[in-house]
Amino acid sequence: MKKIIPLLLVVALGGLLGACLPAPQPEVTEPPEPTIQIPTATTLDVGSHPGCIPNPAPPTPSEEDLAVFTPDPESDWIKGPEDAPITFIEYADFQCPYCSLASQNLQSLLEKYPDDVRIVYRHFPLASIHDKAIPAVQAVEAAGLQGEGAFWDLHDRLYDTQALWSEYSVEEFESWVVEAAAELGLDTAQFEADYSSEVIVSLAEAAWIDGQALGLTGTPYVKVNSLYEARPDIQTLTAYVELIKLEEQQFTDCPPLTVDPDASYRAVVETEHGSFVIDLFPEIAPLTVNSFIYLAENGWFDGITFHRVIPGFVAQTGDPSGTGYGNPGYLFSTEISSELVFDREGLVAMANSGGESNGSQFFITYAEAPDLNGGYTIFGEIVEGMDIVRNLAPRNADNGADLPPGDLLISVTIEKQ
Repeated sequence: MKKIIPLLLVVALGGLLGACLPAPQPEVTEPPEPTIQIPTATTLDVGSHPGCIPNPAPPTPSEEDLAVFTPDPESDWIKGPEDAPITFIEYADFQCPYCSLASQNLQSLLEKYPDDVRIVYRHFPLASIHDKAIPAVQAVEAAGLQGEGAFWDLHDRLYDTQALWSEYSVEEFESWVVEAAAELGLDTAQFEADYSSEVIVSLAEAAWIDGQALGLTGTPYVKVNSLYEARPDIQTLTAYVELIKLEEQQFTDCPPLTVDPDASYRAVVETEHGSFVIDLFPEIAPLTVNSFIYLAENGWFDGITFHRVIPGFVAQTGDPSGTGYGNPGYLFSTEISSELVFDREGLVAMANSGGESNGSQFFITYAEAPDLNGGYTIFGEIVEGMDIVRNLAPRNADNGADLPPGDLLISVTIEKQ
């Protein structure tokens, strides 16, 4: 049975989009499989708050990665604001079909997050398998000498028409690209001179050699904030943006233990379609109810989506990133009670990827789910408005980022009785 939500987002190169791979080179080694560093807890006993541990500090790039993967305005082609918190560096080959898709995805990301994202384009022409990879680099670099806009215009034209010119001979490509430069309004005499100049030819050839020296095993290769290696499908790229943005909202410590196990608590959950009411179980799951109340009272749930709604199974929310990978900055233990099992609809439980990985995501059952027994904390039950939950729009964030918006959770209000 699939766990409700994994905490580790694995972003292996080549994943959904595939990759263009050069002919084997002895000096190229396989990079380690990268992950987003959403931690799993190893021991949960912190001071006066047993059962909870804050996230460790985010990882930082090594000096070696900073030296290579820090954007250089003097030599890099860059789109997006200089102070953007998230930088994607793309190494690509104009003749690689997967690079065409990756560039489209990155452009879509830039349009969706104009204040948060910048894109850095670097060349890795796979000369061992693509006969026009290096000539294409010469072309865009020659265009770039006539202005940054000219570089990006020809960059886009090459990817948009890749299926056409990829079938040409090198000589046919060179004639075609001059015509393309003319259509874009470039000075073609200057373009042709620059295209075949020693400086531009050397730059293009060096890009192939330098990429191999870095250990790049293919294209597209995407680096995020000089730290993470990202699979370049739109779902993964979007997840990186949302999770990095979420760091600004995350708490730096576990919530104080203030819940009264003998008190009665209710949560009124307002959605765009109406409200439903949850009776909370502090006597059975005090750690979970304490965290839920803390997050609600601090606005964590305000304005988020039901990112996973599977009719007949569960509706899931609690992640402001909307990706299904976010947590509040701390993790805590599962609280299992023999008094409660997943035997009916309307039960409210914590999502996790293991006994000590509960955060902020919770789900509501649509039916009995005995496979979940013993693995997830049941901490409440809907007592009013289950019809609102039944009518939530089906959606699964696991299936991709290009999904219609999920139904909105407006706020959660706690009532102590």
